[in-house]
Amino acid sequence: MKKLALMFVIVLSAIAPSMVFAESTTASSAAEEVVLFVDINLDSAEKISDLLKSIGLKKAQAIVEYREANGPFETIDDLLNVKGIGPATLEKNRAAIKVS
Repeated sequence: MKKLALMFVIVLSAIAPSMVFAESTTASSAAEEVVLFVDINLDSAEKISDLLKSIGLKKAQAIVEYREANGPFETIDDLLNVKGIGPATLEKNRAAIKVS
């Protein structure tokens, strides 16, 4: 009986980690499908910096200041007119940016 219980514990300990890993992989895959958008004409500097890659609060504030000084952005590519925003940064974030 002790051998049977020991075998059960060994089998369970071998299976349990893979079950936990499989569940967490599924959960992270579902989370990756959620895409949050930033509206560069409406959102705050804080939201812009939180949701865009390689955009810190200083660059996000520059985006807000640019739109306040020059009016709303007409296209996503207009972000290239903001100091500190280059083509690589724009391309990294293009899918997450909206222009209202």
